[in-house]
Amino acid sequence: MNNSPIPDQTGRLVVVTGANSGIGYVTARELARHGAHVVLACRDPGRGQAALDRLRTEAPGARLELRQVDLASLASIRAFAAGWDHDRLDLLVNNAGVAMVPFARTEDGFESQFGVNHLGTFALTGLLLPHLLAAPDPRVVTVSSEGQRFALFDLDNLNAERRYRTAFAYVQSKRANLYFATELQRAADAAGVRLRSMAVAPGLTRTNVLTGGANSDRGRLYAALTRLVVRLAFRPTAEGARTSLYAATAPELPGGSYIVPDGPLQLRGEPVRRTGERAIRDTDTARRLWRLSERLTGVTYRLPAERFDPAPTS
Repeated sequence: MNNSPIPDQTGRLVVVTGANSGIGYVTARELARHGAHVVLACRDPGRGQAALDRLRTEAPGARLELRQVDLASLASIRAFAAGWDHDRLDLLVNNAGVAMVPFARTEDGFESQFGVNHLGTFALTGLLLPHLLAAPDPRVVTVSSEGQRFALFDLDNLNAERRYRTAFAYVQSKRANLYFATELQRAADAAGVRLRSMAVAPGLTRTNVLTGGANSDRGRLYAALTRLVVRLAFRPTAEGARTSLYAATAPELPGGSYIVPDGPLQLRGEPVRRTGERAIRDTDTARRLWRLSERLTGVTYRLPAERFDPAPTS
């Protein structure tokens, strides 16, 4: 499914959020097929079980688990992390998210796209960090979007404090994913720990992110039109998983990488590393977002050294 072969993953312990469908499902399946022990971290137990059953037929003999976590609930995220009973975690794929949904609040009162896509990811990664640091070569892969390039990032309106516009909130949450992934790498480097944090953009991909979940109540016309556009303009799900799989498995890929498709407008093609992204160099905004995220979630990252200080610069 990818011109870049996936190395043997035997011995790796992996969590993939949102693994019951779409890119998350393909990512979990391919890692399992190549020997990884994969934990499917899913919001809906029924859909998660259906995905687990299907995976067992598509990856016979694979080591698989299903665990429940809802990124719209800090209590659920804390319960997931507290229940982690393995001795380490080698790879966390932050894949779960929502897209282009009507205005709503999470259980904790956050605007849903910012709350699920960024704050839920931030909290889960931070709470699982001790288990990641117990692994010999841990990685975190966070799924962003090329839509983040069009974000007008406003730290004073991340949580729909002033107004809510669906598309703007979505691309802003995806820019937050990129800020988070690169700042996590800077934190790891400053602390002198061996952890690689990557961000990826899958390109236009046929998944249910536009029609499932919070979008399922938008009516038959919305669902029919969206399915038509996705079928005509978007590429198959397996193609969209390429960047996640490459970031998760390429042996020599440096931490802090942003992996995108290499085709026109970076919407389709083979995975490549892009280094010129302005957001990657915007350390001031990334650090301010980090502090805000710690305050909103109550999750503080515990790193072995104290050299990392994501304080706002003047």
